[in-house]
Amino acid sequence: MRRKLVSFDWAMKKILRQKANFVILEGFLTELLKFDVKIEEILESEANQETEDDKFNRVDLLAKNEKNELILIEVQHSSEIDYFHRMLYGTSKLITEYITKGKGYTKVKKVYSVNIVYFALGQGADYVYYGKTEFRGLYNRDDVLSPSQRQKEDFNIETISDIYPEYYVLRVNQFNDIAKNTLDEWIYFLKNEEIEDRFRAKGLDEAKEALDVMKLEDKDRAIYKRREENRIYKESLLYTAEKKGEEKAKIEIAKNLLDLLDIETISIKTGLSREDIENIKR
Repeated sequence: MRRKLVSFDWAMKKILRQKANFVILEGFLTELLKFDVKIEEILESEANQETEDDKFNRVDLLAKNEKNELILIEVQHSSEIDYFHRMLYGTSKLITEYITKGKGYTKVKKVYSVNIVYFALGQGADYVYYGKTEFRGLYNRDDVLSPSQRQKEDFNIETISDIYPEYYVLRVNQFNDIAKNTLDEWIYFLKNEEIEDRFRAKGLDEAKEALDVMKLEDKDRAIYKRREENRIYKESLLYTAEKKGEEKAKIEIAKNLLDLLDIETISIKTGLSREDIENIKR
């Protein structure tokens, strides 16, 4: 049995900021980061517009855990070619904003950047990616620079990467809907807005109760329905625009090949019909 739930980004704006629902975010982050996460508070973040239709078709949430570390969760639906740059900017901005003035660099906060994207970001076959900073020997690639014993003790770290931001990218649309583990169960929910009764990942039981569409107030349910209809409509427009762009590119390629190849070969290479190429030639 599956239960229809509100989307994760809408929940981030309306529901997950409530302290009673921190357990849902804690469950998701625990499954993703692979260590127990206890959220102390939700902080102000960059794009928390209280509008039905998000201006940039994205939403973010900034949390501080019990270890005083910052966790930035961003959800992005529309394709953004410079998204990797924005990930870097987001973590850098947090580090500079939250450093205590006059306290030195030891007060730099650890930042985790969690990016949930619904478009083909970059190239790759996987649907979950993880990145961190390491310093490897230029001549001995197996040699990883590590902190001194005193640095380990003074800063409570084991590796240099413990200081630097860590990045997670979840390319939701690349997920094949087969949940092989508890993290996959969360990704299934992120993609389908449903949770199967057999799922056992941390936080999902609470999500089933708190994020049930039918439990929303009438006004909120109407707003959510319109928002989902608008999102589907915009995605349809974007898909149509992309297809028109692809068709235009094929026509330009065909034009450039007319003096070099026969119509049959051009048809095979571009996917255009013989009739289309004949019309271009005329």
